[in-house]
Amino acid sequence: MILAVDVGNTNIVFGGFDNNGELRFISRLNTQVSRMEDQYAIKLKDILSLYGFENAAITGCIISSVVSPITPILEKGIEKLCNVKPIIVSPGIKTGLNIKIDDPSVLGSDLVCGGVAAKSKYPTPCIFIDVGTCLKIFALDKSGAMLGGAIAPGPRLSFEALSGKTASLPLIGAEPVGKMIGTNSPDSMRAGVIGGIACMIDGMIERYEEELGEKATIVATGGYASLIAPLCRRELIVDPDLVLEGLHIIYKKNQKK
Repeated sequence: MILAVDVGNTNIVFGGFDNNGELRFISRLNTQVSRMEDQYAIKLKDILSLYGFENAAITGCIISSVVSPITPILEKGIEKLCNVKPIIVSPGIKTGLNIKIDDPSVLGSDLVCGGVAAKSKYPTPCIFIDVGTCLKIFALDKSGAMLGGAIAPGPRLSFEALSGKTASLPLIGAEPVGKMIGTNSPDSMRAGVIGGIACMIDGMIERYEEELGEKATIVATGGYASLIAPLCRRELIVDPDLVLEGLHIIYKKNQKK
């Protein structure tokens, strides 16, 4: 089994792919920089046990991380538990993705993985949207090359900013929006943040397609994608496992034949 690990700003997502490429389990931990390597090993051991797998079931591992202090600690914890050396998605690794941004080496590994999976799974041109801590909207052209994109605050950052930078607005969580005209502070905040992000996505898709010169496939992933997608006027394909699948594809590309 190949262990794919996506380290995000809010959560660390673990996914296990069997020899047929089927995703057998997904588990999440909250992202904590303070954890030590033994703590990660214990957490992963518990996760594997919960889903009925032994440590020895893991024969390979690949990690994407946007939280660099965690990466070497998590890597050591996995190596200690499973006796495998994880592959880290970083500059120089084989991805098969033509990255056309100004400096390809600075593109976030999560975006690399998302781009690889989107190129593999969907018709191009393709706009893939990651709705997590940040809102990331990136574009692949007709050839599948990564052109670049836009980054904005996601729901969590937006709610924290509203609460933290005002005297009276409460800190609330993301929930479904029933109507856009809120009649109390929490509903108005959710309409503004969740509904506003949906409107931003619709508007950005329109502008991206103007630059691409044609209609694109639209794919959404990330922890808030299923919450945002129903509010968008454009049809979004919600693919919650896009980054994990990209990790698995990259892992296979980097195996010696």
